[in-house]
Amino acid sequence: MNRTCFVVAAMALAFSVATAGAQVPAPATTPAPVAAAPAPPAGPSPATVAALQLLQTMKAANEETIRRQAATLAQLEELEKAVDQIKIFSKRG
Repeated sequence: MNRTCFVVAAMALAFSVATAGAQVPAPATTPAPVAAAPAPPAGPSPATVAALQLLQTMKAANEETIRRQAATLAQLEELEKAVDQIKIFSKRG
């Protein structure tokens, strides 16, 4: 009984998949005429100017952060050298 139900369900699924792939294609239509493109604005919009200023501010802040990180990295490298020297001197004594 279960096998019969399974076979019927499988056949129904196969039939639905087969009919879904055999859809009638849409008729070809001619494209609508393209309207002339509007002229670009004379200057940048206020939103564009504000966005540019914000990006420049963010860039300056990022450059400052990178500069501070480079200084910190240099200090850490010097500290690492000092630790290595202390290790060397402690082994001698």
